[in-house]
Amino acid sequence: MNHLEKILGLLSDREGYVSGQEMSRTLGVTRAAVWKGIESLRRAGYEISSAPRLGYRLERRPNVLSAGTIAAALPEGAVIGRELICLDSVDSTNSYLKALAAQGAAEGTVVLSEEQVGGRGTRGRSFVSPKGEGLYFSVLLRPAQASLRELMWLTSWAAVASCDGIEAACGVRPGIKWTNDLILNSRKMCGMLTEMGLEGESGALDYAIVGIGINVSQTQEAFDAAGLGRIATSLAIEGHPVDRNHLAAHMLAALDRMYAQFPQAGEEYLERYRADCLTIGRAVTLENGRRGRASGVDEDFRLIVTYPGGARDYINAGQVSVRGLAGYL
Repeated sequence: MNHLEKILGLLSDREGYVSGQEMSRTLGVTRAAVWKGIESLRRAGYEISSAPRLGYRLERRPNVLSAGTIAAALPEGAVIGRELICLDSVDSTNSYLKALAAQGAAEGTVVLSEEQVGGRGTRGRSFVSPKGEGLYFSVLLRPAQASLRELMWLTSWAAVASCDGIEAACGVRPGIKWTNDLILNSRKMCGMLTEMGLEGESGALDYAIVGIGINVSQTQEAFDAAGLGRIATSLAIEGHPVDRNHLAAHMLAALDRMYAQFPQAGEEYLERYRADCLTIGRAVTLENGRRGRASGVDEDFRLIVTYPGGARDYINAGQVSVRGLAGYL
């Protein structure tokens, strides 16, 4: 974190005033440097009050992501979020973090951006990421001890952890449309994309990147105008407005708890995934046009589809349309 983010983190971590002397001592800088930092934050739109012999207090923050604010709210010793990078704009947080990973970035590095101009979803689809209206971020993982089979569980585990983070921040728990779309009131409000990089010579896993995009404050009118009104929603539309820094901190904390248990707690996360999965029990249509019913999720998070007559398929990936869910017919 830079100097301003550290000052902001100290202010965010305290309900009352923080003295200039305390900030100077904690940060190892002069009182003058603290004052200059406070003035820079004020110019950036932060409302900070001051009082003689008391110090400074953060009254109101602009609608921007802040590494300092997020870091101050993370659990002590968290791996995920040990390095936070906040960008104003980027093509894709996944692409940006992949480049850092190739340069040796530390496990737990997180890239967040106000907007993505080339946001990507699964199977090459785009993910609309308007500026200041969502939480778009990617997390760098290096799960060296996981087998190839266990690595295939990672996205599903991240879906469960994302439900945890949203519930902790907003008081509402989304459901999961297999494999990894999060749904509120039958419409999509969060998507994920997991990508992996292998070492050139050994073929062993070098890194895994989990990218997550959450619709936070988009309006129904905006989705209608984009032709997404039937399939997309936001936390604000559903009556759960939330500060994005607050949401980010809870999301990263939930992902950190998940990662600390990966892959040992496989049975627990499988049962939790099954409990959150809205697809189970519904009529589904596969991308080949065949129709059946989603009868369960197996131990490798494959969707079990049962057809009339009793035949079954175990679906690894691909498009599965769910009648009456997220706008799919």
